[in-house]
Amino acid sequence: MSQIEHEQRIIVETGLDLRVAEIIEPVIASMDFRLVRVRLMNQNGLTLQIMAERTDGSMDVEGCEAISTAISPVLDVEDPIDKAYHLEVSSPGIDRPMVRKSDFVRWQGHLLKCETSIMIDNRKRFRGKIVETNDESFTIERDQVAYGEAPSVTIPFSALAEAKLILTDDLIRDALRADKLAKTQAANQNAENGEDE
Repeated sequence: MSQIEHEQRIIVETGLDLRVAEIIEPVIASMDFRLVRVRLMNQNGLTLQIMAERTDGSMDVEGCEAISTAISPVLDVEDPIDKAYHLEVSSPGIDRPMVRKSDFVRWQGHLLKCETSIMIDNRKRFRGKIVETNDESFTIERDQVAYGEAPSVTIPFSALAEAKLILTDDLIRDALRADKLAKTQAANQNAENGEDE
């Protein structure tokens, strides 16, 4: 499990978002959370959105509050953003960004849309079901095949610019099942350690 816990993201931010990520990621990791994404948006003035999750993929309001409380003073000291902003810590959600190789393994069989930094099969945008993943790439079965295109395409992780799950009934069902399992395992772990829930 520790390899997944400390797995580096394959899709990272640039510019100011990257600077914020570099400041907060060690703090979040020390709390047994994984950073998913940092994005500074012109929303409600200026909003700094931090997406994170526990190492088991779960997230709750208490986790969001704990991260917010831990990173606020660090951001105040480092002061990477020279304007007033609103801090928003959230879970990645069900239709989550895919930022680690393990995300592709975990959500194999589900639909995603992605964009590459280079042309692959004369395209940069793809949509389809994840059917296979290895250490270097993932393969999707396209849900819409244009004339002359292969029904599946293999995309190297090194070419990936952005990827996100597509909300489907199957995804909702599997995400709820995974969340329930994570909560059960956490409760069992707390009971073994003699902690109260």
